[in-house]
Amino acid sequence: MRLGTRLGRLAILACSLSLASSTAWAAPATTSGSVALALAGVVAPYSSLPAREKKAVAAFFGGDSNVRITRKITVTADKVVCRASNVDITSRSCALTFGSRTHTVKGREANAIYATVALAGVPGDGAAGTIYEALSKLSCTLDPAVIKDKAGGGADCSFEPGN
Repeated sequence: MRLGTRLGRLAILACSLSLASSTAWAAPATTSGSVALALAGVVAPYSSLPAREKKAVAAFFGGDSNVRITRKITVTADKVVCRASNVDITSRSCALTFGSRTHTVKGREANAIYATVALAGVPGDGAAGTIYEALSKLSCTLDPAVIKDKAGGGADCSFEPGN
């Protein structure tokens, strides 16, 4: 009976740890600096930002901090879900959701988004030959005045890992 009690306690502990880790995995996360700028940079081209703001984000991401926009730019996405196959190694895609609109990208662009999401610290997941990187509720704020200072600041993102 004593062995059964220990096994029961171990089972409860294992379940508790499993629940705690899945709760932590879904907790909101943040990133700042170069990683936040990269995240905004790979998502912005597909977002509903005005063209002028998309150009400013592209300029920042390309290394040019001399843009004419002075107000803060916010890049948002409801969901970003990227998939890469470890069976069909040519298969990679990302679905970016902005409200009711979903934009799907493949190939090089998808790989860049996938890698940037992973760089931001989102844990990968996998099943049946597919590896996933996903986040939701992405909100990145770029402050052109701070970015121009070239002191490491001016880009901040928050998101929830997973979808």
